[in-house]
Amino acid sequence: MLQLILLTWLSFFHPFYVSVTEIRQDPTTKTVQVSVRVFFDDLERALHTKYKTKVDILKPVNKKQTDLLIAAYIKDHLKLKGNNKELSLGYSGYEIEQEAAWCYFETEAVEPLKSVSIQNTLLFEQHREQINMVHVIINNQRKSTKLDNPESQAAFSF
Repeated sequence: MLQLILLTWLSFFHPFYVSVTEIRQDPTTKTVQVSVRVFFDDLERALHTKYKTKVDILKPVNKKQTDLLIAAYIKDHLKLKGNNKELSLGYSGYEIEQEAAWCYFETEAVEPLKSVSIQNTLLFEQHREQINMVHVIINNQRKSTKLDNPESQAAFSF
């Protein structure tokens, strides 16, 4: 119990900066589905810094504009290759879950993935303590890694 109290107290003074990216290939459609979980306040600050405009993700004044900014920011900071070919991410939208924004992307159908490489610099310009967790699921096989700023690249073979 004391450890939990201490951890809670420390996290109040030293917040965690973490994103989670999950990449999976749908075996039926062959599309690659990507979901990115980030704290929405960190994402709002990143969008404000990059695009010099105030963004309210919870209650957007212009939802279409907010979607465009989120898609552009994430596509700029998250690059994927499958089987050594760049994967083009199509933005599907976002939803809020507690303090986080889940942002969704999907590619067109691609050959079954045998390798995936990632460059993930999400929020690196905002927090030098940023950690980006990455999970890749191909054929029900899950592989994961943690990217600590400035480390931004990972590769997986299946």
